Amino acid sequence: MIDYLLPTSTAVEERDRRAEVALLPVGSFEQHGALLPLATDTVIAVTVARAVGGAHRVLQLPPVTISCSHEHAGWVGTVSISAATLYATVTDVAESLRRSGIDKLALVSGHGGNYVLSNVVQEASARGERMALFPTEVDWMTARTAGGVETGPDSDMHAGELETSILLHAHPDLVAPDYAEHDELADDRDRFLTLGLRAYTESGVVGRPSLASAAKGGAALASLVDSFAGVLAALDR
Repeated sequence: MIDYLLPTSTAVEERDRRAEVALLPVGSFEQHGALLPLATDTVIAVTVARAVGGAHRVLQLPPVTISCSHEHAGWVGTVSISAATLYATVTDVAESLRRSGIDKLALVSGHGGNYVLSNVVQEASARGERMALFPTEVDWMTARTAGGVETGPDSDMHAGELETSILLHAHPDLVAPDYAEHDELADDRDRFLTLGLRAYTESGVVGRPSLASAAKGGAALASLVDSFAGVLAALDR
């Protein structure tokens, strides 16, 4: 697990790399049904960050592994921190990076429930700091199209086709052998923020993991790497 969750470079290697942008993967520790691990969002965030790092000169940071997963409360294993704690963590990391000479930070988010990250980036940008949130909804939609993901984002909300595909491509050992047997849809989630996910799904899955494939995951991941060029351009403005 450490091989794909934690960076292992030395201070000397990072000095010589002279990266101007740091990547902070932000995941979660929350239920993903019976087919994917609690650490799924963290693994995906790190996987995206590693893929980006293979194409661009960046400083890879270790991930934030517990975040705002309150919508999954009630499932054994799910753990959350407050939005205020996540806000403070990210802003402290950014300040520490600036003291070491890196003033550009991209948050690589693997969990859609971390709404506060958008506020962190907006406020930092208003102060004249260089921060970005990646992938955006547009980046994810582009990746879905590139990967041939058949389920739309509303239906493919959690532990579905896209997430399962990325893990099948990058870490197939983390996907349950019977993943194709765990489809569950819950498109009508109008009171989701009030009621939480458990009001809409018994298994914790919202999507069709049966449609997942390693090929889809690989193509989606490659698309995200391409999209990151736009983040670099924005940070350089």
